[in-house]
Amino acid sequence: MARIIKAAKCLSYDPDFAMSLFETKSNILITCGRGISPYLAMELKKTGFTVTSEHPYGVETEGTMCDAMTLNLAVRTGQRVLYRITSQKARTPKEFYHVLRDLPWEEYIDPNEYLTVTSVVDTQSIRDSRFANLKAKDAIVDRLFAEMGRRPDSGPERRGATVHCYWKGDRCDIYIDTSGEPLSKRGYRVASVEAPLQESLATALIMASGWSDGEHFVNPMCGSGTFAIEAALMALDRAPGLLRNSFGFMHIKGFRKSAWKSMRNSWNRRSKISAGIRIIATDIDETAVAAARENAEAAGMESFIEFAVAPFQETTIPVGRCLIMINPEYGKRLGNQHELEEVYRRMGDFLKQRCAGNRAAIFTGNLHLAKNIGLKTSRRLTFYNGGIECRLLCYDLYEGGGKKRPPSANREVPSSFHRSSEDKVNRE
Repeated sequence: MARIIKAAKCLSYDPDFAMSLFETKSNILITCGRGISPYLAMELKKTGFTVTSEHPYGVETEGTMCDAMTLNLAVRTGQRVLYRITSQKARTPKEFYHVLRDLPWEEYIDPNEYLTVTSVVDTQSIRDSRFANLKAKDAIVDRLFAEMGRRPDSGPERRGATVHCYWKGDRCDIYIDTSGEPLSKRGYRVASVEAPLQESLATALIMASGWSDGEHFVNPMCGSGTFAIEAALMALDRAPGLLRNSFGFMHIKGFRKSAWKSMRNSWNRRSKISAGIRIIATDIDETAVAAARENAEAAGMESFIEFAVAPFQETTIPVGRCLIMINPEYGKRLGNQHELEEVYRRMGDFLKQRCAGNRAAIFTGNLHLAKNIGLKTSRRLTFYNGGIECRLLCYDLYEGGGKKRPPSANREVPSSFHRSSEDKVNRE
């Protein structure tokens, strides 16, 4: 019932906008990194949305702009929430211009707003997305000037209203980007180290590992703390969008701060006050641990994570079931290849000798180095970290005598998704 109540509040606050985008249902596309869509689809279903289509780079559902607001708050693995305005044929740049020029932008965007246009182009008519951006921007500002006598300022910064165009073949889909900045930019990364892991990817990897209720989360080689912070957010069932103060939908006509405040308060009340597990993050680099602490503090998660400066071999392994999650250097952008071979061997020894009876997941972009771990994987999953093809290597670590610990009953789904029926957000 929670989501139905929030939607009702969102839609009923101003009768002048009875037919606004905040009430009108349309296709909603949530984009994501390559290989992440199955986990994004899982998120949507658990949040009460129906998945209408799944693609390598995104998942589709249906809803209003209010639903898009909910998705911006709740989604952990997505990048952008795109609300579709129209889908029409466009074979030439002129037709593309007129598709956009004929849309009632005066009903969606105030000319005093800052405007950003982005596009993805796969058509013989236009080879460069920058040209498509320019044509689309011209069409929108021409329409606004004709109807309202003013042109909005425009540029690449996603700090106002953002329009996204997807033109493939002879069809173009026009969206309002309700996110603005990508959702992976949670807002807590105030300090960083070299080659940080993107937040949405870190969450997908945690989900893919099968981290379950009651398992402690141990993160040696924590770097800037992304794994530990995302795990804490998940364990506390805290919506990642609560960390941000700016979204694209805030710059669309019909948006009301009071409705947004009510929605945020409702999601905030869902958060737990205790994780119920230990989350441990260590790194041999003092600078990295300091950055991780600073980021955790910005996310409001510092009190739920135990940080320590230590080599990975000396990381505390709590009593009880644990998931040990490690993102070592790949040897492509960081580190020396020969030295890293020894690091990977010692990492395997650490898992065998100190983590028996638990589970581990190692994320690496170097399968040659991974051979030095010396353990048999239970699963090997493909993900992409930027342009690097990587593997999430999952291990069931044996107890002494060759017996494996009994599997967790809830291992398939991360702890953040196990809620009572009263806590689940229902679809209309």
